[in-house]
Amino acid sequence: MEKHVVAALVKNQFGVLARVSGMFRRRGFNIDTLTVSETEDPKHSRITVSFTGDYKIKNQLIKQLQKMPDVEKILELFSDSAVIRELVLIKINNNPEIRQDIMTVVDVFRAKIIDYASDVLTIEITGESSKIDAFVELVREFGIIEICRTGIVALERGKSNILDNKKRK
Repeated sequence: MEKHVVAALVKNQFGVLARVSGMFRRRGFNIDTLTVSETEDPKHSRITVSFTGDYKIKNQLIKQLQKMPDVEKILELFSDSAVIRELVLIKINNNPEIRQDIMTVVDVFRAKIIDYASDVLTIEITGESSKIDAFVELVREFGIIEICRTGIVALERGKSNILDNKKRK
């Protein structure tokens, strides 16, 4: 099973996200992450979906998205030709005995402490999902209180973009 990332340019209208996510549910697709936001043109939103599946599942998903009237363009993104990132906020225990170890992990992963309390640190980290997963595993021993992950956002590298791309709907 492979991880896939697909971006869809959709009409920025009420109910579009519900219709797209409903299509996933009806077809039995499992979404790993889903992010949605308005684009540089307020008439459009961009939905970025990551999911795990084989080639057949990926193609079926893309075909189903293409049939939807609100979907204007679809683009599959690959790690070698796209910038793919995720943002995570993590609250972990803070006490003097482990503080220096926490600071070392934060520095190595180029994360940031964005809130400091005597008993809790809130850390922000961005990067590819594999980097985030590795960071989470390392700080787990310090006592994770809470995690909030944004899901994947992705853009093609260079001047290419979803509007110019040949892989259109």
